[in-house]
Amino acid sequence: MRELAEELTKLLSIIHDQFWLTREVSEDWKLTNVTPIHRKSWKEDLGNYRPVSLTSVPIKVMEQIILRMVTWHIQDNQGITPNQHGFKRGRSCQTNLICFYDQVTHLVDENNAVVVVYLDFSSTLETISHGILLEKLGQVYSWLS
Repeated sequence: MRELAEELTKLLSIIHDQFWLTREVSEDWKLTNVTPIHRKSWKEDLGNYRPVSLTSVPIKVMEQIILRMVTWHIQDNQGITPNQHGFKRGRSCQTNLICFYDQVTHLVDENNAVVVVYLDFSSTLETISHGILLEKLGQVYSWLS
């Protein structure tokens, strides 16, 4: 595919434009292989697996293009503030902690009171009802359409 990148770019651009104009995605492009990936503990317990959707390379390329376009749009229109660390390239938990530590030490140096509350959402997607999640995602999709 790398050797054909220039030709594939033209083709994917045409397909993207068609999807954008019609607001419809071909049924063939919606097909995926769902594979269970073991995430923790006993392999015998089916609850210890998470489903991963494996899609074709052209779809992944299209997803990346759309992700970049949406990200640029959101950043250019101040939809994501400079303080946002999640879901931004070059930002992570570490950069978030460094900024947080810097702010707290600055407040303490000025003799201000500091109260900190920690919330851990790391397991949220593992415990949420997938039916509810799919329903909410469907509502977001219909709102965007």
